[in-house]
Amino acid sequence: MARPFRFAVQSFSADSARDWRERAKRVEGLGYSALHLADHVIGPGPAIAKSNHPIQQLAAVPAMMAAADSTTLLKVGCRVFCIDYQHPAVLAKQAATIDLLSDGRLELGLGAGWLAAEYDALGIPMDPPGARIARLGETIGAFRALFSGDEVAIAGKNIRLAGFAGAPQRRFPPLMIGGGGRRVLSLAAREADIVSLNFDNRSGVLGADGVRSGCADATAEKIGWVKAAAGARFAALELEIGAYFTFVQPGAEKIAAGMGRAMGIGAEEMLRHPHGLFGSVDAVCDELQRRREQYGISYVTVGDAALDAFAPVVARLTGK
Repeated sequence: MARPFRFAVQSFSADSARDWRERAKRVEGLGYSALHLADHVIGPGPAIAKSNHPIQQLAAVPAMMAAADSTTLLKVGCRVFCIDYQHPAVLAKQAATIDLLSDGRLELGLGAGWLAAEYDALGIPMDPPGARIARLGETIGAFRALFSGDEVAIAGKNIRLAGFAGAPQRRFPPLMIGGGGRRVLSLAAREADIVSLNFDNRSGVLGADGVRSGCADATAEKIGWVKAAAGARFAALELEIGAYFTFVQPGAEKIAAGMGRAMGIGAEEMLRHPHGLFGSVDAVCDELQRRREQYGISYVTVGDAALDAFAPVVARLTGK
């Protein structure tokens, strides 16, 4: 039996506290499962400009808590926390506190980091992918230990913790691990509850190469990596993807064709791009069902610009 659809909204900014609270309520009221942020720090300037990444106005942790406090059922999360931006014990305590104060509505997203200009702007050394992914593996182990209630004794290559137990004590929340390369997706397959499929952003910037790395054939290959690494646990995994290019509107096919030309992707291939959704409500619903059958992807995140236009798709595919 196919896993039921879930849908989330990812947001980067708000005009005011009231705007953020009302958005969270609207996301919940329209039947979305979760409200996600990302974990980016730098504001306007040359660093963000050369990365091609949108500016994130809100810090993830307080915004997640404010969203949870404004709703009753909505899950909150970060898609995904960069493990190099905070000490693991500090981030684990923040996560446990959000989970406690939201009555268990945290989805914990962790990633190895990728935005090169942000690392440079913050003065944080950016290690090669293999080293960052190994550190992510250590971080996951540290989080599990800190959530266990037992006194920690960790003496790893990157993380050293001893002489205390994590607090507050909660069950370990659903773990999302995101990425687009084989090593990180294999780690996700072994450790995560939710595998978040992304572009291969090894270049450290957003661009056409990354978008092409998320095309249909590449996504099928990524699913193959996840299956191979997950083994028997694959059936229990939830596969999530960001639909970054979502246009539920008449004439969306022309938008897809134009985007495809800009990215070096054919119009038909862009229409079927797993990170895009183009067309009428009927067309988008059909495409999502096709992708669930082909790839097993049942959890889809859209940007808040598509919040209202995508809502009829949410209603139809979740019955909410």
